[in-house]
Amino acid sequence: MTVELQSYVQEPAPRIPVATRITNVVATLRGDTSPGRVYVVTGHYDSRASDVSDAVSDAPGADDDASGVAVLMELARVMATRHTGATVVFAAVAGEEQGLYGSTYLAKQLKASGADVQGMFSNDIVGSSTADDGTRDPRAVRLFAEGVPTAETPAEASTRQSVGGENDSPSRQLARFVGDVAENGATGMRIRVVYRRDRYLRGSDHIPFLREGWPAGRFTEPNEDFAHQHQDVRTVDGRQYGDLPEFCDFDYITRVALVNGATLWSLAQAPGTPKDVTIVTTNLTNDTTLRWRRGDEPDLAGYEVVWRETTAARWQKVIDVGDVTEVTVDLSKDNVFFGVRAVDRAGHRSPVAFPKPGS
Repeated sequence: MTVELQSYVQEPAPRIPVATRITNVVATLRGDTSPGRVYVVTGHYDSRASDVSDAVSDAPGADDDASGVAVLMELARVMATRHTGATVVFAAVAGEEQGLYGSTYLAKQLKASGADVQGMFSNDIVGSSTADDGTRDPRAVRLFAEGVPTAETPAEASTRQSVGGENDSPSRQLARFVGDVAENGATGMRIRVVYRRDRYLRGSDHIPFLREGWPAGRFTEPNEDFAHQHQDVRTVDGRQYGDLPEFCDFDYITRVALVNGATLWSLAQAPGTPKDVTIVTTNLTNDTTLRWRRGDEPDLAGYEVVWRETTAARWQKVIDVGDVTEVTVDLSKDNVFFGVRAVDRAGHRSPVAFPKPGS
């Protein structure tokens, strides 16, 4: 693992009145066999007072977002001495509250380097299981995952509209993968996937990665207490305001870290998401032919075709097709959704790739 301070000077912009140096703290665990395939996890270490332009007042940020930074630091500590197939980037980013500045810079730097980012997660407000009304949900974490891709082109939109792929974006496939590998007895958590890019009036550090065309999602606690976010520290009518450590649930943060760890480890050890997956539409038939490009992982064992009813949220059926790059299934493409995923010799499975129509 290598660590760097990734800095740049942000010129005056909305919420930044003067030129300001913004610094991300980035740890990179380079993969052994597929170093160009990258997975990213972030938390933001900046915080704010009630007035977003107030750069003087005390602004503790225990939940928003020291909790997320704690998660990624623990992940980095645990994984630093281990070997992965793909590269994992752990980044504590800055300038989130002012407009996602640090994560935008990180995403652009990765894009410029030619990195193949196949998954990214922002851990933002993952510190409490208690809602503003006192109810608790300590065994669930929300994962926001967009449907229509942020970076979708007009041509891609036309294709999506014709085949009905609104629920099959790369980010939704990534979210399904999280449910498969991180919803178990070891984590003790339920993954509540929310079919949105983010909450109303809010946005986190996964959005710059979506803008670059990469699959990404946001982990956040199940129910928020807004008195403990973006608030000056004060007491009003007996109620304590401010994002203070006393309102964090550290056992809950630990379980969120387990979810992240299970996900990142599974992604980094598995083959990459299949590329150039095509569903053949040159002829009207009642069967389905799928084609894809073979991956270059040294331990690649083969592929599985998955399918589900068009009204189902998650994949329902699996067909092991072996180490091939084309298969015909006796099932109509007009009636169900298909996908393809890779499998290695140890049984690790990639996220699913949703096919595009073609020849």
